[in-house]
Amino acid sequence: MSTVSHHKLVRDLIPQIIEASGKRCSTRILSDEAYLRALDMKLQEELNEYQADKSLEELADLLEVMMAVCEARGHDFSEVEALRRKKAEARGGFRARILLESVTE
Repeated sequence: MSTVSHHKLVRDLIPQIIEASGKRCSTRILSDEAYLRALDMKLQEELNEYQADKSLEELADLLEVMMAVCEARGHDFSEVEALRRKKAEARGGFRARILLESVTE
């Protein structure tokens, strides 16, 4: 019987899914500070996975972590959406595909 160490933040139902498959796992609940650090690492992990895969599923995972970061920092995700809309109104989005090559003063 082998043990694989992970030491990473996982979705809430992962321990039950592991145990339902006949395996055992060890978990612990993180402090607020450790949770924020783990979320930052998870955000990078999910971004890396999206960069490698480019799938809609990986984008959904990235969004899930972003929502958890907002909540952990005492914000509602709707605040992020409101800020996104405000910036889009003032500065535009990215649909025009503009690459800024240089600015001359």
